[in-house]
Amino acid sequence: MDLSQHLNETQVQAVEHTEGPSMVIAGAGSGKTRVLTFRIAYLIHKGISPFNILALTFTNKAAREMKDRIGDLVGETYSRNLWMGTFHSVFARILRIESELLGYPNNFTIYDTDDSKRVIKSMLKERLLDDKVYKPNLVLHRISMAKNNLLSPEAYLNNATIQKEDIQSKKPELGVLYKEYQKRLFRSGAMDFDDLLFNMNILLRDHDDILYKYQDKFRYILVDEYQDTNFSQYLIVKALSARFENICVVGDDAQSIYSFRGANIQNILNFQRDYDNVKVFKLEQNYRSTPQIVEAANSLIRQNVEQIKKDVYTQNPDGEKIKLTSAISDNEEAMNVAYSIFHLKNTKRAHNRDFAILYRTNAQSRAMEDALRKLNIPYVIYGGLSFYQRKEIKDLLAYFRLVVNTDDDDALKRIINYPARGIGATTMDKLNAQAASMDQSLWWLISQPGKLQSILGKATINRINGFVDMIETFQKLVESKDAYEVGRTIATTTGLLREMNNDKSVEGVSRYENLQELLNSMKDFVDSALEEDDISLPSYLQDIPLLTDQDDEEKNKKDSVNLMTIHASKGLEFPYVYVTGLEENLFPSMLSIGSRSELEEERRLFYVALTRAEKEVHLSFAQMRYKWGNLNASEPSRFLSEIDMQYVDNQTATSHIQAREPRNKPTEKSIKTDWKKKNLRPVRSASASKNEGTTTLAPGNTVRHERFGKGKILMIEGYPPNQKATVDFETAGRKQLLLKFARLDVIS
Repeated sequence: MDLSQHLNETQVQAVEHTEGPSMVIAGAGSGKTRVLTFRIAYLIHKGISPFNILALTFTNKAAREMKDRIGDLVGETYSRNLWMGTFHSVFARILRIESELLGYPNNFTIYDTDDSKRVIKSMLKERLLDDKVYKPNLVLHRISMAKNNLLSPEAYLNNATIQKEDIQSKKPELGVLYKEYQKRLFRSGAMDFDDLLFNMNILLRDHDDILYKYQDKFRYILVDEYQDTNFSQYLIVKALSARFENICVVGDDAQSIYSFRGANIQNILNFQRDYDNVKVFKLEQNYRSTPQIVEAANSLIRQNVEQIKKDVYTQNPDGEKIKLTSAISDNEEAMNVAYSIFHLKNTKRAHNRDFAILYRTNAQSRAMEDALRKLNIPYVIYGGLSFYQRKEIKDLLAYFRLVVNTDDDDALKRIINYPARGIGATTMDKLNAQAASMDQSLWWLISQPGKLQSILGKATINRINGFVDMIETFQKLVESKDAYEVGRTIATTTGLLREMNNDKSVEGVSRYENLQELLNSMKDFVDSALEEDDISLPSYLQDIPLLTDQDDEEKNKKDSVNLMTIHASKGLEFPYVYVTGLEENLFPSMLSIGSRSELEEERRLFYVALTRAEKEVHLSFAQMRYKWGNLNASEPSRFLSEIDMQYVDNQTATSHIQAREPRNKPTEKSIKTDWKKKNLRPVRSASASKNEGTTTLAPGNTVRHERFGKGKILMIEGYPPNQKATVDFETAGRKQLLLKFARLDVIS
C-alpha cells in the first residue's frame, strides 16, 4: 500500500506507527478522518484481522462513512467485520453477548429519553411528588450525571455531599427516585443510554475473565474525537487497552466544547501521563481554509492556557480577510447577514447551501429566519426545528390564535390543559363527542356552561369556566393594547413563562429563552411600526403562517442556507460562514465568565466556528439587543480583541472593539450617537425629481414632512429600498418613517 500517494509525510507516519500508544493531534481541517481510515486499512493490509480492531467514533454517520472508505481500500469483506461504531452501539453489542452476567436478558430493551421520562413521570405520580419540583427532565439529568461518574444508586444515597446538595435544593428524594428508576428498568429488562456505559464498566470491573477476553480480542484500539470522551468512556478504553497498549487516540484539544455533556478535556491533555512512550503526531496542515482564516484562528486559540501547542498552517491560496461588521440592533445584524448572502450569491455564483449562519443560542435564529424570509432566501435549521415550529413557540402561538379566533379547535385542544389545569383526556373525549354531535366548535360548547352539565361533573365545569374567563379577558385586552402588551400578558398569566423559568436544565433554559425571543419579535414588531401601521395582535399573527409554512422549506432543503448553533456545526464545513452575536454575556456566555476553564471552552467554541469556513468568514455583533422585551446596550465580545487584526477587514467595526473593561459602559444614547457618526448612509430623497439630480439624506439633515412638519433626522438604518429614518419633529415628536414612502424634503 503506497500511502505517499494519498497522505502527507506526517499523516503517513501516524498511519504506519501501529505498535504502542500514540496520539494524533489533528488541527481543524487537517484530514484526521483520512488518517483514521488509512490507519485501519493499513492494519488490515499488514495482516491484522478486522475482528481484532476496535474503532470508536462519536456518530454513526462517521462510522458508516469510514467503513465505506475502508471497504474501497481493502475490500468490503474486511470492513464489514470491523468492530466499528459509537461507544453506545459497540458496547450494546458486547452487553448483549455477556448480559447474563449482569442479570439482563440478551434481548434487553434500550430506552430512549422519552421512554425514560415516562417511567419517571409514573414514579412521581405514584409517590405523590410535585412534578414542578421534581421535573422529569431535571431528575433524568441528575441520574445521567451520576451514571457518567459511575455512581450507583446505593453510592449516590450513601454520599453525604450529594445528599446535602439535594436537601439544599429542596429535592431530597432524588436518590430514592434514582434507585426506584433503576429497579424498574431492571425489572423491565431495559437499559437507558447511560446504562450502556455504566454496565460496560461494571462488566469489565467485576469479571476478570471478561476483561481478559476483550483485551485479547481488541489488540488494536482507535478512538476518534478523544477530547470529547467522558469519565466513563475514559475508564472503559483504559481497561480494554491495558494489556497490549496498541491504542491510538485522535482529536484536537482546541475543539473540546462538550463539557455540559460530561466531556473532560483532561482525558486528551493527560494522555501522555496515562501511557509510557507515547508517540505524538501533530497534523498541522489545514486543507480547508484560507491563510487569513487559519492565522486568525491561531491568534485566538493561543490565548488559552490549557492546550497542546501546535502551529496550524495552510498552503491554500490567499483569500479574503475576515469581515467584521457592527449593527445597531440584532434585527439590523440579521438583515446585514441576509443582504450579504444575497450579494455573494450573485457576485460569487454561490449556492444557498454554501452558506452557514452560526450562533451561540437557538433563540438567536428568530431574527435570522425573519431576515432571510424577507429576501426569499430558503434556509434550514440544522439539527433542530425552525424557530416557529418549536413546541414552546407553538404553545404560546396557540393561545394567540385562540384569543383572535375562538373557533380554532386545533389551538384550543393544544392549550386547554397546558399548563395543566385539570382538564384531562377523558374530559376532552366527552367534549369532542358532544361538540361533534351538535356540529359546533369546542369553544361554542365550553362557553355555554348549561350545555356541559349532562356530561361533566361540577368541579370539571368550574375549571373549564376558569379557562373560558381567562381567554375572554385576553380578548378584551386585544381591543385596547398592542401585540406585545397582549402577548406578554398571555405568556405571564397562563403560566407558560413560569413553567419554563422553573426548569433549570439545559433544555428548560433554552425553551425559556425561545419564549422570550418570541416576545422580543413582538416588541420589535410594535417598535418598528410606522405611524399608520396596525400593531394589534391580529395584525402580528397575519405573518406567522408564512413563517411556519413547511412546503417551501422542504422543497428547498437541497439548496438552503444552513442555520445552526456552533455546537451543532462541529465536524462540518462551508465555503462561507457567518458568526453572529459576538457580544459579551452572549458569546462568551454570561454563565461562562466566572472561571478560566469555562471561558477557555467558550474560546474553543469560537475557534470551532472560525474553522468551519473554507473561503470567507463574516463576524458580526449588535450594539443593542432585545432582552426580555427591552432594548439593552451590548459590548463587543472580548474574543474579537484577541484576533490579530491584520487578518480582519472593516475598520468601522473594529473601532468599536475596546479593552475588556471599558472606562464607561456605553449607553443606548452614546451607542446610537457613535454609530450615527460612523455609518452615514446617503440615500436619494423620495421627493427629488429626476431633473433635479440626487438629493441625499443623512443623520443631522433638517427635513420637512407634509403631515408632521419640520424635523431633524436622528438616524438612518437598513438598506434600500427598505431604509428607515428616525426623525425628531418639532410638533409631532419622534417618528420612524420608511423612506420610500415618507417623501421628505431636505431643508438643510
